[in-house]
Amino acid sequence: MGRDVVELRQMPDVNKLLLKALTGAVTKKGRKAELPNRSFLMLGHQQDVAGLAAYCRVTGFSVRDEVPATWLHVQTFPMQAALMAEDSFPFSLAGLVHVTNTMTLHRPVKVGEKLRMAVRAENLQPHAKGATFDMVGEIHSGDELVWSGSSNYLASGAKVPGSPGEAVRLKAPEVSPSQQWRLPGDLGRQYAKVSGDSNPIHLYPLTAKLFGFPRPIIHGMWTHARAIAALGGGLPDAYSVKVQFAKPILLPGKVGFAAAESDGAWTFAVVNREGKPHLVGELSPVAG
Repeated sequence: MGRDVVELRQMPDVNKLLLKALTGAVTKKGRKAELPNRSFLMLGHQQDVAGLAAYCRVTGFSVRDEVPATWLHVQTFPMQAALMAEDSFPFSLAGLVHVTNTMTLHRPVKVGEKLRMAVRAENLQPHAKGATFDMVGEIHSGDELVWSGSSNYLASGAKVPGSPGEAVRLKAPEVSPSQQWRLPGDLGRQYAKVSGDSNPIHLYPLTAKLFGFPRPIIHGMWTHARAIAALGGGLPDAYSVKVQFAKPILLPGKVGFAAAESDGAWTFAVVNREGKPHLVGELSPVAG
């Protein structure tokens, strides 16, 4: 059976989708866990040069004509949020936990390139704490696949037939942190402006407390981007990177960054003062 493809004429407003998601937290509770056989498509997407510059300032990247791989994830995020906010989607966007993120930059992408972007949901699986699924994105420039990515989410308490598979944990590098990052209390608001992700858990102490956090937590994708930026300018032209989100980072806060390189591949981690990871990742070159 073919997938239903819906072409979007304009980029969805994530703030409106998050408001809708708060209602969905009630109306979708107890719904049968079945992913919609649908994908969203956007043609001729023009990247925002000023938006890219602001994104780089917040995440630590140098401003260049070639864009960071994590910026391309940000381009697809409103489409992913729109799909998850659909009435037919079984889980509430507001209650999802980002577990892992994997992406491949197949070749350098310039900010002036117009992009064809598509997103879909797949791979619904049982989990010890509920169910997981993947939000998959693909970006083409012309007919060439230039970026692909997958965000794995946990829907706590959801019921899916079958037994949970064994979790595979990435290993943090066995080196001491080489950098210390001080994260201001408004960093979540800063990143929300440049990414479009204004989830209340990232914004203010009061809105974070409504969802069980004592203080705001920084977006996992900010930590992901900041870690890639911290590896410096020697990254390969084409690479795959996978990160696992282990523990939220409360704002304001202070974390360390550790990285080790071997044969052009990196392992890295963002850790707390005891050396326990908030994020662990692997990056390796891919053939062009």
